[in-house]
Amino acid sequence: MDAAGLTGRQGGLKPAIMQKPNEFASRRARFLKRMKAGIALVPAAPVAVRNNDVTYDYRQNSDFYYLTGFGEPESLLLLTTAHPRHVFVLFVRPRDREREIWEGPRAGRGGAARMLGADAAYPIGELQERLPEYLADAGRLFYRVGVDRELDDTVFRALDRLRGRIREGVSAPRVIVDPGLILHDLRLRKSAFEVEKMQEAADITRQAFADAMRATRPGLYEYQVEAELLRAFRTAGAEPAYGCVVASGPNATILHYRENRRRMGRGDLLLIDAGAERDYYASDVTRTFPVGGIFSGEQRALYEVVLDAQQAAIEKAGPGLSLKDVHDTAVKELVRGLIKLGLLKGRVETAVRTGAYRQFYMHRTSHFVGMDVHDVGDYYLERKPRPLRPGMVFTVEPGLYVARNAGVDSRWRGIGIRIEDDLLVTAGGCRNLTADIPKQASEIERLLRDRSRLTVRGR
Repeated sequence: MDAAGLTGRQGGLKPAIMQKPNEFASRRARFLKRMKAGIALVPAAPVAVRNNDVTYDYRQNSDFYYLTGFGEPESLLLLTTAHPRHVFVLFVRPRDREREIWEGPRAGRGGAARMLGADAAYPIGELQERLPEYLADAGRLFYRVGVDRELDDTVFRALDRLRGRIREGVSAPRVIVDPGLILHDLRLRKSAFEVEKMQEAADITRQAFADAMRATRPGLYEYQVEAELLRAFRTAGAEPAYGCVVASGPNATILHYRENRRRMGRGDLLLIDAGAERDYYASDVTRTFPVGGIFSGEQRALYEVVLDAQQAAIEKAGPGLSLKDVHDTAVKELVRGLIKLGLLKGRVETAVRTGAYRQFYMHRTSHFVGMDVHDVGDYYLERKPRPLRPGMVFTVEPGLYVARNAGVDSRWRGIGIRIEDDLLVTAGGCRNLTADIPKQASEIERLLRDRSRLTVRGR
């Protein structure tokens, strides 16, 4: 590796801001309207060291990017209603000819103001000097304490300086509020632009799964299938939204298995949990299929239970209902199937109430998806399940995991199955963004018999 590769990807402007600059201005306006009065500080993500002088690939903080469309580190967003001229202020890295030779161009204060429409832009090194001016008489400070100790110290020093000017009639903010209380609620309901990006991510994921299924063979290693997923993501100009789970045989009973090192056998199932991220928007999909092309009797029986539970949960979902409703529907179907197969005994209602099913299904059925694969947003409001509203995107991902040491007939042991799709809530119901990725058992077997048919065309 030459030195040019040491800093990771730290480009300033991603495609989204160039395509839709007004999208970000609209987000800031909505945030300010909800904030009513005060000042908000949202920092960029730090650069993380991988080892010695090598960093991890840089990925901007989702909250910061949501409001700015700006991808550079060592930056800070300031939004205020208290300043007479400035509402949107950025602190950024200054231009540096020497560093730009190694790392690539920086926007600098001029570029940040010109391209992003900031009312003012300053070098990040001037934050400590200029922050008291903006904090003065601001009333409330929207800032998340405890994430960045160095930035905390800078903010607290600025507050102390202002408190020392009380006899001059200058006041410091008296209340500090987490900006996520506003920002994460805004992020929860996606705009048409965001839905478009999420559909792009889903379509790239669809191609990746087709490539992975086509490549899977007995005798290959899990990491060789993972390579097909990563190739498809990168070829489409995307990246993985999270570390790929490629879990064969008993590894599929480990919920977040990540080693991806096992050699696959003919009788194994392969569980793949993977998703592309496109312009900061994620997809999250799981499919389970037989490595050798044919489900065994036990594998297919459990698979059909999971698929029935997922389909029932998808049909249940819609505006006004909650993710708890979705989960409860999936659990009831899973329990019904487990009792039918003899893995659980008794009545459905009793097994649900006592949680007897949790030895086979130990996670929730849904989570929100967006800029973060496990996206922001409260699941309960005032201790009541939050109703789904148009624009929300969430997963439906029931599963069954029979551990190798489970106290059941040996023919069921070591089977892990999960099926996951991403749903967008609409005014009339839900739209499955990932519906085109095959999941019917008979369709999967048919496609695996003739893997050349596993091709994907654009929408």
